[in-house]
Formats: sequence, structure tokens, C-alpha cells
Amino acid sequence: MDLSIVDLSPVPDSGTATEAYANTVEAAQQAERLGYTRLWVAEHHGRAETLAGTTPEVLLGHLAAETDAIRLGSGAVLLNHYSPLKVAEQFGALDALAPGRVDAGLGRANGSPAVDRALGTDRHVEDPDGDHAEKVEAVASHLYGDFPDEHPYGDIEIPGSAEGPAVPWVLGSSPSSAEVAAELGLPYCFAAFIRPQFATRAFETYRAAFEPSELTGGIDEPRGMVAVNAVCAETDGEAARLRSVTEAVFRRMQRGEVGSPPTVEEAIDELGGVPEPTPDRLDADEWPRSISGSPETLAGLLDQLADRVGVDEVMIQQSAPTHEDALRSHELLADGVGLDGR
Repeated sequence: MDLSIVDLSPVPDSGTATEAYANTVEAAQQAERLGYTRLWVAEHHGRAETLAGTTPEVLLGHLAAETDAIRLGSGAVLLNHYSPLKVAEQFGALDALAPGRVDAGLGRANGSPAVDRALGTDRHVEDPDGDHAEKVEAVASHLYGDFPDEHPYGDIEIPGSAEGPAVPWVLGSSPSSAEVAAELGLPYCFAAFIRPQFATRAFETYRAAFEPSELTGGIDEPRGMVAVNAVCAETDGEAARLRSVTEAVFRRMQRGEVGSPPTVEEAIDELGGVPEPTPDRLDADEWPRSISGSPETLAGLLDQLADRVGVDEVMIQQSAPTHEDALRSHELLADGVGLDGR
């Protein structure tokens, strides 16, 4: 199994974005040494007190200079906010900075009404799926020069390297995003930490509807990856203790509360105790929003979930309470899965 990481650049308690970005760089460098396949960074708006990951295209440029081999990408660029040409230019420049190792992870999401207004985003699109598919196709066409000569955009050139361009991925958390990826013949990554109940159906949709791509940057056969929220520790019990923060944050979100995450002790108090360890075998219809365990337990759980949706790569959403916990989690998990370090 291949393993990858998506890093949200969480701001440390009483810290700043500067520290958050430094932590992301350290996580990327460690992931490279441990043999992770790729590290993606996220785009969240209006939550800078807790998440510094607002502009993946900027952070990826810095990561390109601080790493040598690991693939780098966006998880995701929220394409509903932007011009496809501008996104393609950004990822063309990133490919030039990190030749042949950039992924253009393309997704969509609305923020708060105020954030969307500030971004100039129309929240009421008549055909959102069709609009998104058109934008994804346009980004890929710009990156790979697929527009015919007679097209109005046919003579627009994008910067890049001899090893590129960036590889477009469609990201999502619903079967509709799977349909977009399938119809365009592009790789697909499903965010199971958002809507785990749709994971199996989304991949079934992706494979059933898949058409070999006519895009130069497309693929001939389905290629998928599933992203899960997971934390690893030396024992199942300690990992469950660390997972308490994720569980408490989710409960707060259900109540409409957004803010700084609790400490482990605060989370355990809010939950009324340490969560039960994730069992080493999941029922056929069971897909927890977050999982935890020792290296052996978590490796087995990831195998189960990957087999369930038919993929051979899992992306881990960093969910440990502190940066140090996250680095240790990545290290233990790499050992449990048997990654070959660089």
C-alpha cells in the first residue's frame, strides 16, 4: 500500500501562521524521508486562527524548495472560486519549481456567505456539477495544451518543466464528484473523513461511469485514492486517547461551534471519557469518521478500507493533537505499513 498525507497547516496553541507553515515543511520533509508518496496541502478560508492553510499554491512553492522527491499537491484548490486559466498557470509554475512531482488536486466548496462574497463567488450556480466539470476540464486542457488551434484559448501558453505538467486529480466527498472524475477520465480522491457513508458508493459510481480520457492529462483506467482521518500511537489505548480531540471537534461542529480545538484533557472531559479504541476488524457497513490504533492495528484497518473501495493508496489527514504527536503518528504508521524510506 502507498501512503500519503494531507496537511491543513493547523495553528499551534498561542501560535501563528509562521509556526504552522514551518510545521508543514517539517512534516513534508519527514514524509519524504519515511517514503510517503505525496503530501498535499489544503484550502480553508476565514478560519486563520486555527487553520493557516488558505493558499495551497503559495505554500506549495515553498515546499518545492524544501523537498527533493516527494510529490506535492493541493487537497484541494477550490475551483469554484477561481478562473481555470489562473489555476493552470499557478500549477504550471509549481511544476517548473518541482519538475514532475506536482499534483493539481481540484475540488469545490462554499464557505460562509461573507467569505464567498469576499472571494467573489456565486453561491447559486444553475448547474453546479456541469460548471465544475467544465472548470476541471479547462484546467487540464490549459496544463496540457489540449485546446485546438482554432479555439479562442488555443494559443495561450502555460509555464512548466520538461518532466511535467502537473497531474490533475478530481477531489470530492460525494458520488457527484465521482461522476465528474469518471466522465473526464481523471484520477479520483474521495474524502472519507467528510462523508464516510458515501465512500463505497462514490467509488462504485466512479468505476461504473469511467470513460478513458480524451484529455492528454487523463488516464485509460480508473485510478483512485481514499483519504481518511487517522492517528497512530504505540498502543491502541493511547491512540484512542489522541483521537479524542477529533471526536470532540466533530461534536462541536454538529452543534455549530467552530474554533480552537480542545486539548486532549479537555476533549476527554467533553466526551465523558476516552473513546473506545477502534476495533481491529470493522463490520462490512462500518466506516468511522476517524480511526486510531497501534501501527499493527492501523495498518490492518487501512488495508480493510482500501480493499473495500478498491484502491492501493490511502491519504492520511493529519489529526493528532500536537505537531509532535502528528510527526510520531506518521513515523509509526510508516513502520506499520512497511514503507521504504528514502
